[in-house]
Amino acid sequence: MTDISTADGPTIIRIAAKGDGVTADGRHVPMSAPGDRLRIDGGLDFGPHHADPPCRHYPLCGGCQLQHLDDESYAAYVRDRVAGALVGQGVEAGVVLPAIVSPPRSRRRAALRAGRFGRKVALGFSSENSHRIVDLSMCETLDPALFALLAPLRTLLAPMLGDRRAVQAKMTLADQGVDLLIEGVEADGLELAEALTGFAQRHGLARLSVDDGYGPQTRYEPEPVTISFGGIAVASPPYAFLQATKDGERALAEAVRPALADAAVWADLFCGMGTFALTLGEGKRVYAAEAARGLVLSLKAAANRAQRQVAADHRDLFRRPLTVEELNRFDAILLDPPRAGAREQAAQLAASQVPAIAYISCNPGSFARDAKMLAEGGYRLDSVQPVGQFRWSTHVELAAIFRR
Repeated sequence: MTDISTADGPTIIRIAAKGDGVTADGRHVPMSAPGDRLRIDGGLDFGPHHADPPCRHYPLCGGCQLQHLDDESYAAYVRDRVAGALVGQGVEAGVVLPAIVSPPRSRRRAALRAGRFGRKVALGFSSENSHRIVDLSMCETLDPALFALLAPLRTLLAPMLGDRRAVQAKMTLADQGVDLLIEGVEADGLELAEALTGFAQRHGLARLSVDDGYGPQTRYEPEPVTISFGGIAVASPPYAFLQATKDGERALAEAVRPALADAAVWADLFCGMGTFALTLGEGKRVYAAEAARGLVLSLKAAANRAQRQVAADHRDLFRRPLTVEELNRFDAILLDPPRAGAREQAAQLAASQVPAIAYISCNPGSFARDAKMLAEGGYRLDSVQPVGQFRWSTHVELAAIFRR
């Protein structure tokens, strides 16, 4: 007699956007991998692509959703996220390349939550869709220099935390070391001031800042904190935007380099601190636009010191995108908008005559929407490079090249 609890059922054929496995008949199965077989009792028989998660906190920790996939399946998931978004908008790409995935323990920027529960201080990522803090005793995504601070941070934060009141510890690996920003605490008084300074000195921090609700206040910074792009050091405000890994940043830059190769004059829109304006702008004239004034000033100063031809402009591209007439002055355009995409700017680009557009995105959905506008305006999507900087997560990035 067949045991109906273990009889063969449908097989997982792909991973959906939010990380569930999907069967051929459309059933979604959490924590499953391609090749897993769903039993009649709802359990899983693991297939060849189901991996042993390397972290003991998985799946409770919200930092990763897909550690149960082997490397082949995770890379395919990253690529399929991008390809599927394009299909959904009816956009045809010349080629969607195999995904480039950052290695473990390479993430150089992270925002962790901390809270005190009785005598215990918990510090880590939140569980997915929850305020529960997973107290990290290991992490397979963070750069070791960031993870090494977690244990001493618990001791530092203990007297600053009220019961069940969470604060944030934001860390960035800068040129000089770890840049730490603590948000949501009041650190008044000589004793706490000395504790902060002593902590920063003992652990060789590049900078330690505190934000009590009125903006970051630097408490320790022995020399100006910088992030380098293309060998040029740029002054970095506390927890300024930065690509999550060096490998990912390099992959994105190299993917769009061909679009800018023949451009003597090009524009970098949503430029941030100049990640791409400086990395890809040597020997070129670059117009760089960004809504955050502090980042614009940092880029302008760095470009001037390096004698780069970068015109940095404080401009909100959502409210005031470059017009068709302005765009047509450039040989190429690069844009790297936030997750919402660049609907307003894409509409202007679609009506322009710019020969080449490089589009870097952290959201395949909003990218595909904007790509449809560009395609309808006469642009051809030549290539798309999917990139998985947030290894084992459902967060996917990409770099694309459009040509008229």
